[in-house]
Parts: sequence; structure tokens; C-alpha cells
Amino acid sequence: MGGEAELRVTFFPPLYLQRRIWVLDVLRREQVTEIVDIGCGEGQLLAVLCQPAPSLPPADSGVLVSPSDATSATLEADDLDLHPTRIAGLDISTHALASAIEDTSPAAANALYTRWEPLEVNIWHGGLEIFNPAFVNAECIVATEVVEHLPEVILADFAPMIMGMYHPRLLLVTTPSYGFNARFSPPGLTNIATGFPDPTRRTNRVFRHHDHKFEWTIEEFQEWCEGIAHEWGYDVDTTTIGRAQEKDEWGRDEELGGASQVAVFRRLEGEAWATTREEKITSMKEISKSQKEHHLLRSHHYEAHVRAGKRGLAEEIVKAVLDKFDEWEAAELRLEEIWFVEEIGAMCGGWFEVLIEAIEGSARFDLQRSKGQRRGDWQVLLVGGRPGKKKATSEWAPGQPTDDLFEEVLQSEGYRSDDDPGFDWGSGLYSSDSGVDLSWDINKDDNAWGKESAWTGDSSDDVGDWGTGKESVSRSGSNRPCWYEGF
Repeated sequence: MGGEAELRVTFFPPLYLQRRIWVLDVLRREQVTEIVDIGCGEGQLLAVLCQPAPSLPPADSGVLVSPSDATSATLEADDLDLHPTRIAGLDISTHALASAIEDTSPAAANALYTRWEPLEVNIWHGGLEIFNPAFVNAECIVATEVVEHLPEVILADFAPMIMGMYHPRLLLVTTPSYGFNARFSPPGLTNIATGFPDPTRRTNRVFRHHDHKFEWTIEEFQEWCEGIAHEWGYDVDTTTIGRAQEKDEWGRDEELGGASQVAVFRRLEGEAWATTREEKITSMKEISKSQKEHHLLRSHHYEAHVRAGKRGLAEEIVKAVLDKFDEWEAAELRLEEIWFVEEIGAMCGGWFEVLIEAIEGSARFDLQRSKGQRRGDWQVLLVGGRPGKKKATSEWAPGQPTDDLFEEVLQSEGYRSDDDPGFDWGSGLYSSDSGVDLSWDINKDDNAWGKESAWTGDSSDDVGDWGTGKESVSRSGSNRPCWYEGF
């Protein structure tokens, strides 16, 4: 078919961001603290994970003097934050890893973000087929847009190595959905103008990227996932993400599903499965002894704030909060505004619950909250009010348009759509999760997924400095870390 018959297909957010958001949502929901990114490329996901959580994990009863419903309530989904303590990346490209090393360095971190927990980052060089004892029993391994780049001999090692030798609690996988490719053309036609014929010549399919060794249909991906899950003792859930903004005039949207397929593998526990895995990898362990090893290129260590885990007296916290009410001449503040005053967070030892306890225990404040409301949005009223003062507002007020805030947050993270350099992986080429498969050939049109979107304007030029782009600043002058949903 001619290029003029190609249909316009765009995604918002861009497809590579939808994949990353899906990964982060799973990590947050599962409360993962250790992540290994297989095929990390330039370290975009790792750099996001280096952003600090706004507070320590919920305080236990030994930290609080007077626990209450407010301090011990089960967190809403929007209040969950990620608290990674160890992350690692593996890739075959030293060129890509140079960027990963730079972007995950403490030197690249935004100094305005308070870090309450230490973090260790390890950047490894080597192939997927090589065993790395540092990855054994990892809590979660992520492989986004990796498997479709693997030659058969390396793909055959994927499940035995990842699910057998390493056996993480969770494995997250994404790969293109071949069925969605029909969405780029009218029914009965195939896009050969900007697509790429199967380079292995095993099929007559047309792929989205020149280095893809295959692209699976939904049924093929599900069969592969269920097969390796059954063999290695995992449960698996699969679905698709990434629907086109445009409505298909032939009504194929529901049938074709999303552009990317995703899978969550959860390890089955128990001695029987542990024994089965151990028996199945015996030969692989012997082979690994004669293999070369992964090379650790760099280790980064992030230090926690000196006051982390060391709470102060409630009286000191209350006085500091009152001082801010006076300084800002406010009668009402959101809890989140107060928290992002660094000295107040430090007095609380990094525990958000300590701030809640201090405010609840003071006769000077009235804490107002609603069921299902984010804790950061709870209102703190000054008892007796402040004559002549209306309710205080800030840039983080709930009234701010959601789309504008979401876009601003993502821009401040330095999200970008990167060109795919084509990395050597094992005996073939490997491409990281760079977002290149957003249309048939993103390299031919960098903004094919959304010329009109602000996401395409600011996401590609801020390559080396995460978290230092456009930022939202609260009244206190503190900046809210931006990769999580909030308190």
C-alpha cells in the first residue's frame, strides 16, 4: 500500500510513558523496594526510581506517642508511594549505560528534594544469558520492550534465567501487540511503506521496528506467558495498554486492543515449587561457572537526611507549624503544604504520621479530613481563624486543572522520547524501552504519536538532568517530588 493510505494513530500520554506509568503503578501497588531493570538502556526508569519518596513508610506504633484513626488509617491507593532501597540496571550497550550512570548519580539529583531513605544503585554491563548472583531472589525484575529484540537462542534463556535462576517475587514484561498493527491501515491493507517486514523471514508480517525478531498477537503472547509461568511456578495476568486517541472508523478498537501487551508474573510460594525450580536449573548452574561475568560499571549510594528516623517533640512541631501560619498569614493550610517545609519534615523524622499526630494533639488546630481523600489534601484550620483572612491557596490546590498538573509533573521529571540507537544484545540487536515503536517508524517522524501535544515539545531535549525542568513550587519554596501520586 502507499504511504498516503496510512492512518493517523496517536497516543496520549505517549505510548512509552503509558508503559512506564503501568510499571510504576504495579511497583507502587505491590510496595516493591528492590528492582532490577533488565535491558535498562539509558536508565530512564532507573532515574525515575531514584527520585525520593516524600516521607518514610508509615510509622509503627512505637514511633507515635498517641496513635489515632488518622495516623493509623489504611492508606488510600492515591496515598501509596514507592520506597525503593536497591535498584539495578543491566544492558549490553556501554554507550547507553554511560547515560544511565550519569542520570542515576546523586550528583544529578534535585537538591531541593529531601531524601528520607538511603538508596543503592548498581549499573551492570553484560548479556541477559549470563548469570549474575546479585539478581538472585530479587523482589522484582522488569523487562520492558526487550523480548521482541532477542534472537531465538537468547529468548530461550529468558525464562530459565529470569524465573529459574533469579526467581523474583514479581516479573513485569511488556512487548508490542502485533494485532494492533492493523490499526495503522484500513482493513485488508498492510502498511509496508513505514513498517518493517519480518527480518527473520519466518512470517510475512510487517513489524514496527527494524530490529524486532517477532511481534506476538494477543493469543501468542498469552500462550508464551502461560507456558513459562506453568513451567517455573508463577501466576500470570496479561492485558494490553495504549489505545489510540482517534476512533477507528471501521470499529476495530475493541477487537485490536492496546498497542502494548503487558504481563505481571507472581511467584508461587512453597517448598515444592522451590525444589522444582532448583532441580530444573542444576545444569544451568554448572554452565554458568564457565561463563564470563557481568561487569559492575558503577555503584551509587544516596544518603538519607540526618534527621531521618529521629522524631522531635510534638511541642516543637506545633510551634514550627504555627510560625508558618503566621509567616504566610494563613487561616487554613493543606497538610501537604506544611509537610514540604523541610525543617518541619525533619522535626517529624520523615514520618508524615508524626505531623498528623502533632496537629491532632494541639488545641490550636482543627484537622479536617474526608473518607477517600488524599492525606496531603486534608485541611488544617487555625482555631479561631485569622481576622480578615480567607482560605489560603497554593499552586498545589486541588482546584488546579488535572491535565495541566499531570503534564507539569511529567515535564519536571525530564520524561523524553528517545531515538533508538539499536544496541547489540547477545548475538543480535537490542533496543531499550525508548518509545520508538509509538508508530510504524518513529525515526521517520519523531512526533508521529502526537504533534499537537505538549508532551512532544519538552520531553526530548532535557536528556541529562532529571527533575530540574519545569517545577511546581509550593508556598514554602520546597518542590514536591514528582514520580509518585502523592500522600
